[in-house]
Amino acid sequence: MTSAGFDSKFLGTTAGIPVLTDSGAADAVELDGSTTIDYTHFSLAMSKSRKFASWVAWNIDGGEMKALSRTGIPFVKDPRVPAEFQTGDELYRDNRLDRGHLARRADLCWGTKAEAQKANKDSFFFTNITPQMDDFNQSTKEGLWGRLEDAVLADVDVDNLKVSVYGGPVFNADDRVFRSVAIPREFYKAIAFVVDGELRCSAFLLTQNIVLAEALDLDEFRVFQVSLTELEKRLSLTFPAELHAADTASVQLLEEAERKPLGSLDDIQW
Repeated sequence: MTSAGFDSKFLGTTAGIPVLTDSGAADAVELDGSTTIDYTHFSLAMSKSRKFASWVAWNIDGGEMKALSRTGIPFVKDPRVPAEFQTGDELYRDNRLDRGHLARRADLCWGTKAEAQKANKDSFFFTNITPQMDDFNQSTKEGLWGRLEDAVLADVDVDNLKVSVYGGPVFNADDRVFRSVAIPREFYKAIAFVVDGELRCSAFLLTQNIVLAEALDLDEFRVFQVSLTELEKRLSLTFPAELHAADTASVQLLEEAERKPLGSLDDIQW
């Protein structure tokens, strides 16, 4: 069965996938002549040098969610992608690093029962996983990072309860290397949705002042609302023009040095 992947028309308006820069495309794994790899309800691009996804894009149908268990589903490398370009269990054994989903497992479990079950299983491919500390979501302002998708569905009158999300790690040249793998210390997420027929997009950066001891003790992550333009300065990709036009970040966003982290979900400009 072929995975349909991310649906750019999911919101009823075109909001496609990111486009890799020349350097990003040169570093991306190609599958059937494309740098986009499709799964059930999500798509992604893999960085050969970093062995993680550079971006993941996924669709959420809040009205069709299925509550499925994760019990018994193994984390596995995607057989379609050369194993040397994926980071597997060799990184996560016997330490505090968790195998963290980029596209949230619960976000993907919607549609028919068969679709939801396939999406549930697909979410466990290592192509959708990055290392996160075991208290990652708990330590980011009471789990604010992990609740962004839930928040937009709960707090905003979203048309048809449909949301598209873009996310991934930020690859920094000075990321700390552990077991021969550079561990991302920053992540990004952009959430697109439609309100009263109007496309909106809110973007976020999860970052930390990193002081990595030998034991990989990470300083607390902080979440900021940012513009898509600012995210692009940190990434090897560009977001679709439609998302830029829909960006909810205020024009008066403070300079990075003066910007305050989000204290709660109430601080977000949707």
